[in-house]
Amino acid sequence: MRIALVAGEASGDQLGAGLIRQLRTRYPHAEFAGVGGPQMRAEGMETWRDCSELAVMGLAEVLRHLPGLVSIRRGLAARLVAERVPLFIGVDAPDFNLGLERRLKSRGVRTIHFVSPSVWAWRRERLKTIGRSVDRMLALFPFEPPLYEAEGIPVTYVGHPMAAHAASDWSRRTM
Repeated sequence: MRIALVAGEASGDQLGAGLIRQLRTRYPHAEFAGVGGPQMRAEGMETWRDCSELAVMGLAEVLRHLPGLVSIRRGLAARLVAERVPLFIGVDAPDFNLGLERRLKSRGVRTIHFVSPSVWAWRRERLKTIGRSVDRMLALFPFEPPLYEAEGIPVTYVGHPMAAHAASDWSRRTM
């Protein structure tokens, strides 16, 4: 099975690498391809583009790079549909990935989004767009699934990969 992933920046590359490691335990013969960085490549992902190409911040920078970003998204959608990739996982980068996921889902590709956009803090109206874009949301925080469930969006709480590291010896000390 071939699984496509797109990470949009260094933190997504780190999350995507961990996801690939976990998926390999369940699907040892899976192949991974798409947009990622050095950590995803180290896990054996074939990268068609480096995630640094998507890592733009601020309105001015986004506007300057918008034509290229739109071209990259269109090219990825065309390639994934042409290759009949059965599963696409967008790793964070919701402004890039949700549009790609919507396009792929409408063409029969199963879509998963890993890292819930912070709709709980603002932009709750975005849940409708997310529902049209994804077949399943993977949530990092336990309070996120009820928001998606209320909208009829399939969601799985996977936990935050940094949670084990956050519980350091210092934080376990009693006062």
